[in-house]
Parts: sequence; C-alpha cells; structure tokens
Amino acid sequence: MTGLLAASVAPLAFLVFDTRAARAGRLPDEWRIKVNRGTPEVAVINEPQGAVIHLKSSRSSFALERAVDIDPERLPYLTWRWKVAGLPKGGDFRQATTDDQAAQILVAFTNRRILNYLWDSTAPKGTIQSVTSLPLLHIFAVVCRSGPAEMNEWLSESRNLTDDYQKAFGHRPPRLKGIRLQINTQHTGSSAESYFGDVAFRNTPL
Repeated sequence: MTGLLAASVAPLAFLVFDTRAARAGRLPDEWRIKVNRGTPEVAVINEPQGAVIHLKSSRSSFALERAVDIDPERLPYLTWRWKVAGLPKGGDFRQATTDDQAAQILVAFTNRRILNYLWDSTAPKGTIQSVTSLPLLHIFAVVCRSGPAEMNEWLSESRNLTDDYQKAFGHRPPRLKGIRLQINTQHTGSSAESYFGDVAFRNTPL
C-alpha cells in the first residue's frame, strides 16, 4: 500500500480527552467546570491506563464541558471509556423528580439539539426517549448502561452520532458545537461517583 493510499484510509480521530496526554492533578485547559447546584468534586488522577477524570457528587449537579467544531458526517462515532463506582439511589431519568445519573455524556449540535448518553440507576439499557425540559432545547436520552452489575469496571462505548441523531430527530445532523461530562444527585438527595478515560470523535468505531 502506498503512503498516500495508507493515509487516505487510516482511521481519523479527534480526542477531546486523552489519557496519555493528560496530567494528574490538572484539568486540561480546554475543559471548564459548569456548576448547576452544590459543590463540584473533580480531579484528574492516575490509573493504569493513564490520567483519568474522577467525578463525585453529593446532592449536587455539575459537569465538565468544552467547545468543539465537528462534522459528524466526517467523524460520526463518539467513543469513550467510563467506570461507575457509585450510583444515585433511586435514580431514573424517566421522571423529573429522580433524574440523577452517575455518568452522562452530552453532545450539543448547532441547532440546539442534544444527544445524552447515560448510565442510569434504574432505566433499562437501550431505553431511548425525549427528555426535553427547557424551552427551545430538545434533548434525546440513550441509556448505554444500567444498574450496578457492571460497576467498578472500565467499559468502552461506541455510538454512531449520525444514526442516533437521525432516529431521535428525523433528519441528518448539523455540526457539533460542544461536549459535556456530567454527574448529578440533587433530585434524589444521594451521592454518586464515576470516572472517564479517553473520549473521542472518530470515523470508525472502537
């Protein structure tokens, strides 16, 4: 295979959090803490695979977010690694009064549409539904993991954003403008704990 041909078929990726490049004790400059309620507990710590993000919530709601400019037609896959060490007691995104999760990844598009991938305490894996609660904003949730069975394990995820967006909103997606890693326990008045490793947009799944 020639060098030119190899370059044309090589996997493409845009890493928004890279465990090999991150440093323990320091949040990468591109990320910002967004607090909705309570006191955020955020740390970058060392794990065997490299530096990872550690989130803890006690009756709080906060997120890490960063701006991106991604063409989902070119990089349609969102991939990430995560681990949950504690689930909010009674959390269930299907009811506003229990809408707490140990770990969520939200992807925002330029037209105020959001895909929300979450690890829920109660809702079954594979559950998908609209969860819009804010005016002029449409959020569609997808349960990737559920309950305690896989807690304390590093798990890898791959989602085709273009396909998920088409199913959720009925048309092809525009560009992406932001990504958020979130944890919240304010509704259930409980606590939760999670970790995030590599997070990336790719042209192929993991």
